[in-house]
Amino acid sequence: MSIKNKIKIKTFTGSGSFNIQDEMLKDSKDLLDNVEVTTIAQECVRLKTKEDELVSLEEQVKNKKEEIDEISSRIIPELLAEQGLSAIKLADGSNVSVKKEFRCTLPKDEVKREAAYKWLRDQGLGDIIKNNIFVTFGKGEDDKAKQLLNLAAENGFDPQQKSDAAWNTLTALFQERVESGLDMPSDVFNTWIKDKTKITRK
Repeated sequence: MSIKNKIKIKTFTGSGSFNIQDEMLKDSKDLLDNVEVTTIAQECVRLKTKEDELVSLEEQVKNKKEEIDEISSRIIPELLAEQGLSAIKLADGSNVSVKKEFRCTLPKDEVKREAAYKWLRDQGLGDIIKNNIFVTFGKGEDDKAKQLLNLAAENGFDPQQKSDAAWNTLTALFQERVESGLDMPSDVFNTWIKDKTKITRK
């Protein structure tokens, strides 16, 4: 509907007072308010449409990644293995090879996490564990906090506490142990090994 069609015609009946300037201003304000509300509503609908499109695209990307992983980690490695090959060269000069991909991370469960730290220490691998120490003080304990900070600083420490082991360090350790014929307990670590196809384009 055009702005012209939205203008209302007012008729003066002769009773009461009538200020044409006030009425024109009121009609103009109502008209602008209606136009602004309509515009906002249109933009809200457009936003919702774009959000729905994004969700659809993200789902498509997720499905494509799953398809790529299936071809890369299962189909091509199996086909090459059937022919006794680990690599081939394509007609366009691209090199295709299959290698093992390793991953090892700490579990989120605190009990299993502590078991993982214990295993590392028992194996003489405790040096890859990072130890951070955190101390929480209550209200009115600023002086105690300062005393602890000063004491720690005097002895060359930065007080914080949290144990951790970087996933890339654990992964390197996992790969090294597997390739050396040693174990890495999967009941206390999150571990997996899978084939990975790499295409080196010419």
